[in-house]
Amino acid sequence: MSLTTIRDLSNRYGADPSFVLAGGGNTSYKDEKYLYVKPSGVALAEIRESDFVRMERETIRKVFSLSGYADNVEREAMVTKLMAFAAADAAARRPSVEAPLHELMPFTYIVHLHPAMVNGLTCSKNGKKECGRLFPDALWIPETDPGFILAKTVYDASVQYEKEHGKPVSMIFLQNHGVFVGGNTAQEIDAAYGRIMSTLREAYEKAGIPTRLTGFGELDEAFAFETAPQLRGRLGDGETPLTIKVLPPFRTARGPFTPDHIVYAKSYSLVTDDPTEAEIRAFEDKNGYKPLVVEVPGRAVFCAGKNGKGAETVALLARDGALVQQLTEAFGGPRNLSDAGRSFIENWEAESYRKKVAGGANIRLSGKVAVVTGGAQGFGYGIAEELAAEGATVVIADMNVEGAKAAAEKLKAAGGASAVAVNIADEASVAEMVRSVVLSYGGIDLFVANAGVLKAGSVRTFEKRDWDFVTNVNYTGYFLCVKHVSDVMARQNACCNGWTDIVQVNSKSGLVGSNRNGAYAGSKFGTVGLTQSFALELVSDRIKVNSVCPGNFFDGPLWSDPERGLFVQYLKSGKVPGARTVADVKLHYEKQIPMHRGCFPSDVAKAIIYAVCQSYETGQAIPVTGGQVMLN
Repeated sequence: MSLTTIRDLSNRYGADPSFVLAGGGNTSYKDEKYLYVKPSGVALAEIRESDFVRMERETIRKVFSLSGYADNVEREAMVTKLMAFAAADAAARRPSVEAPLHELMPFTYIVHLHPAMVNGLTCSKNGKKECGRLFPDALWIPETDPGFILAKTVYDASVQYEKEHGKPVSMIFLQNHGVFVGGNTAQEIDAAYGRIMSTLREAYEKAGIPTRLTGFGELDEAFAFETAPQLRGRLGDGETPLTIKVLPPFRTARGPFTPDHIVYAKSYSLVTDDPTEAEIRAFEDKNGYKPLVVEVPGRAVFCAGKNGKGAETVALLARDGALVQQLTEAFGGPRNLSDAGRSFIENWEAESYRKKVAGGANIRLSGKVAVVTGGAQGFGYGIAEELAAEGATVVIADMNVEGAKAAAEKLKAAGGASAVAVNIADEASVAEMVRSVVLSYGGIDLFVANAGVLKAGSVRTFEKRDWDFVTNVNYTGYFLCVKHVSDVMARQNACCNGWTDIVQVNSKSGLVGSNRNGAYAGSKFGTVGLTQSFALELVSDRIKVNSVCPGNFFDGPLWSDPERGLFVQYLKSGKVPGARTVADVKLHYEKQIPMHRGCFPSDVAKAIIYAVCQSYETGQAIPVTGGQVMLN
């Protein structure tokens, strides 16, 4: 089936960063009656056959004869309505704005991409001349506003090309945009792109221009660690901080090259030795927006997005813009979009729609960076999963690094997910964890102190080494995490009017005593005291500190592990009188819960989200016990 072919082509090219970044590019397949085109906001790497918008070809072609509009706004509105009318299915997503260009090329498959290697040519001063030399059978289209004007310009040029050459054009280079390739088979598409890339690679090699971005300096980590949390607030809207991706220093593009660069990374970066509030305000006054890319020469480049994925996308486009700038030197140097072209893209509703759709829904924790210690499995992973579902960028921090990486990969959070190693009982390890998170995301909005250990036993026989182990992890580890995390949060909050949160995952054993479990219960009682003390101290830094106190998570490895789980430990220690099997121990604990079930990670995550979303609670220990423990 031909839709399968265009899906496979789309997925393959879309997954290759040398061809596609972020949501760039679009593809299509056509039969006699319909054009099936990629919708706005859907990534080529992930598109499915059912995602393509089915459009009536006859209706699309009416766009080439539109006339009588009053201005650009009215014109583009008319085109948008016509494209919506052409969609054969009422519930279809919005088709790509470039659907008319796909229709005018009389080939079964069209693949339109924006590779940096191509844009080194299309965004250069001598692009037209060099394109004619390197690709004499191609069509060159000068910079033109996207939408109807571009479609009409290409249509007229294509008609003229066919008259002169006796065949339709199958390769169209768009100045400051990219390239369209048409073919009747997947092999023809691959052959065309193979020729384009090999020809350009040879030209760059002959000119002595590297095809990978060069000129990276050494990252000033101390400066970046100090600056990134402040930039989160300064570049945000005053309430919600942006997420920051820190890169080693390089020379950013000094102007916009293509629509993608503008849509995802803005037209201009801020280049300054000191990104103060005053510098950012001056940039905003001049350009009408705050920068998403801040270059501090010789020290760092900061890329800002609404979440982890967003910041990574801005970083990708910032590096791509710098690479395009580098590649243009092979063809006479850079040729940025004109002011008129830049202004059109900055204010174009269609591109705003594409970015909005690609960005996903705005849910409760959107934009927040959340760190979960002990998140590789069990309760911690369940909590991380819920936070990710609420839009948070989640960092899984765990001694089990491979497990943390696997957990982060499984999450595929809306905002992004990653892993970092930590031993919370080791201060150097905690400090390194915090440094790593700040350099990856700029700061921390929610720190979930979940990591903990438990060893049960009678006070008369409990070994001191086991006592020290439990205390060092549960009590001292919590202190070390708050010490280093609160410093970052305070610097971040000084530049933002919002609040940040530290939430400790405590236990019902921190609210009531636990028989033959003194080390664990004592550490949890003690950390409720730490939570209250930290809350009193840190409130002036706009940091809320709370604990949630779960009941028993019977399904997790802490309880159910067949060798080291609590059911086995409690059976061996005789904690449950008369119990002969693990099942006896489990039944004993289930009977103590009014709701007759164990606690689930989702129950705890809801309490954590409550602690974050409410604005008038700090220093609390919130029971999540199914009624087993009630506060007086």
